[in-house]
Amino acid sequence: MTSHATGHGSAAAHPQGNSATGAGPSYSEIENKGFTFLGISGRRLAAVLIGWFFVVFDGYDLIVYGTVQSALAKEWNLSSATLGTIGSTAFFGMAIGAIVIGRLSDRIGRKAAVIGSVLILSVFTLLCAFAPNPWVFGLLRFVAGLGLGGLVPSVNAMTSDLVPRKTMSAWATIMMSGVPLGGSIAAILARFIIPSSEEWGWRFMFLVAVVPLIIGLPIAMKVIPSDKAIKADHEAREGHSAPAGFKDLLVSRYRWISIWFALATFVTLLAWYGLGTWLPRLMETAGYNFGHALMFTLALNLGAIIGSIVTAWAGDRFGPIRSGIVAAGVAGIALLLLLTYPPVVAVYVILILAGVGTHGTQILIIAAVANFYPSNMRGTALGWALGVGRIGAVVAPQLAGLLLAWNLGVNSNFIMFGAAALLSAISLSVLLRLQRNFGTNNNVEVQG
Repeated sequence: MTSHATGHGSAAAHPQGNSATGAGPSYSEIENKGFTFLGISGRRLAAVLIGWFFVVFDGYDLIVYGTVQSALAKEWNLSSATLGTIGSTAFFGMAIGAIVIGRLSDRIGRKAAVIGSVLILSVFTLLCAFAPNPWVFGLLRFVAGLGLGGLVPSVNAMTSDLVPRKTMSAWATIMMSGVPLGGSIAAILARFIIPSSEEWGWRFMFLVAVVPLIIGLPIAMKVIPSDKAIKADHEAREGHSAPAGFKDLLVSRYRWISIWFALATFVTLLAWYGLGTWLPRLMETAGYNFGHALMFTLALNLGAIIGSIVTAWAGDRFGPIRSGIVAAGVAGIALLLLLTYPPVVAVYVILILAGVGTHGTQILIIAAVANFYPSNMRGTALGWALGVGRIGAVVAPQLAGLLLAWNLGVNSNFIMFGAAALLSAISLSVLLRLQRNFGTNNNVEVQG
């Protein structure tokens, strides 16, 4: 889909029957049997699907804080500014986790990074249910965020190593479809759970983290191949790549592309995570009741699920960067239309389009990064883009809370999120031009 950058060996140099080191049969020859879906089967397919299962909880965690904000404000007497600060703690942890664990996935292996990320996010999200005050709650959210931040780049890097290059974009889309699905689950559960118990309602929302801990992790330990097997399988298909690090992302060859990938992710995640964190509270502030506010959140996430399907088709047909420009533009225009005080039915349509555009753009950026960089840089590149990008997720809740605290009204938030989406479209336009120049200068094929 994108460049075959220097650093890959020839696939022919390591035929399917042998590992890259010649130590014996490749993992794919031993395990890739049975029902085939999008080019993979057997334990490889099981490993990718359990990765998707974990990504669902990334989406759940994105929305769960937004659904409990009103309950937290009531129980602990919190202002909008304080709610924004607490909301930013998890995303600050995610920014650090994405960079550090994304890098570790290239150094210590995909399985270790995925398992470690899930363990951290599950345990500390579970502990949030027992937080005695907002400060402990914020600290627990920060530590859980480290695992959440590391999860997406690690799962996507693992998936990229296990699936054929020709289906990589489709698999990246499937992986990220778990995010809005998890968000939808959070919105639906909150509507029934939170009002049911004044004391424990919001706390039950965090107890859901026991599911990946006691169900997902044992399955993952069994079905995800060893890091040695993943590496041998990938090298058998694509050849050996020399070790690489952050410095390789910022050398003259990749520097500006890496910077613009990070900038595009920053503004995209500012819009997506800002909406995910604040939409229920914003709609309640605008005068809608709690039930309607959660239904608007559900519309946003349903739009994101639709966006996962649309971007899979568009990314393969027109290229991830070109498709991302359109998706981000649609989201920006849709969010700015909220300033016209549309009727309720139109609000649902607008939020569906915003979900399609913001989450769809994030998926397309991940697909573009996973395809553009060689395997030895893939986890590091994804961690870099998502780590720097999630600074936008850190900033969004804080800025949204401050705008409300400064009495600038709900519309000020929609202007900020809409402008961020439009800036994403501009950033991707720059990336499209840079990637074309990269392909020309390095004699490789680059699809935007």
